[in-house]
Amino acid sequence: MRFSVNIPNFGDFADPHNVVTVAVAAEQAGWDGLFVWDHVLHRQHQGRPFADPWMLLTAAALATSRIRLGTLLTPVPRYRPQQLARQVATLDHLSGGRAIFAAGLGGPVEDEYRSFGDAAEPRLLGERLDEGLEVLGRFWSGEPVNHQGRHYEVRDVTLLPATVQRPRPPVWIGGFWPRRPPMRRAARWDGAVPLFETARHGHVPDVAEARDLIGYVRRHRTAGSEHPFEFVLGGATPADAARARDVIGPLRDAGATWWDERQVQTGPALDRLPPVLRRVEAGPPLL
Repeated sequence: MRFSVNIPNFGDFADPHNVVTVAVAAEQAGWDGLFVWDHVLHRQHQGRPFADPWMLLTAAALATSRIRLGTLLTPVPRYRPQQLARQVATLDHLSGGRAIFAAGLGGPVEDEYRSFGDAAEPRLLGERLDEGLEVLGRFWSGEPVNHQGRHYEVRDVTLLPATVQRPRPPVWIGGFWPRRPPMRRAARWDGAVPLFETARHGHVPDVAEARDLIGYVRRHRTAGSEHPFEFVLGGATPADAARARDVIGPLRDAGATWWDERQVQTGPALDRLPPVLRRVEAGPPLL
């Protein structure tokens, strides 16, 4: 099992220097990854400074050499695919092939889409997500791309350099369980990053629900897939290693392959450096 640290891209973490502090501490303490949120607007946290997640990850990449880096998660329908393809490929080169790309619809959709005059119907966003992921994968190949879809058009474009990781960086898909469509989408890619209707961001999911989700995704995986599949669960655990092991151990036994350490979204420590840094410096759980 691997372990990551999860931070928002606002509050104290809108300052790239603070993100670098967390990234360096995470690498030194033995964590395996650092993931940041990808929001331009979240009215629940309005009034706080926000930063571009790709700039934050650039700073983290320059200060580290081992941990994996990415967003959790990027709302693909909010981006132009060519712009997003370049950002991810650049991070992958800068980090020496350490980028992970997690994707979804994002949200809150009213904040992230309608506030800027964009459509926010879930079915439409789902179509743009699926088509956008297809185009991204082709862009990252470094091969010529021609695409005529419902939402995107590409005319004889080759984006170089290709990503360091071949055929592309790992693609993880997020969504709320027990909603089935996002997890069927995840089954077509490299990993599932679920939140749970009964355990929102920062809350540890129920083991039985996690087992149901993992079983569902496995049943929808394509037979004979060559790539390992990741199940990324998360929540806030105590710094005490034995107590953290009691929380995470049953989820690992159920099939989770990553544990993403998160602050509770409604708590006061979500976007504050001191409590996050204390948890990071305590190190990942020992299983």
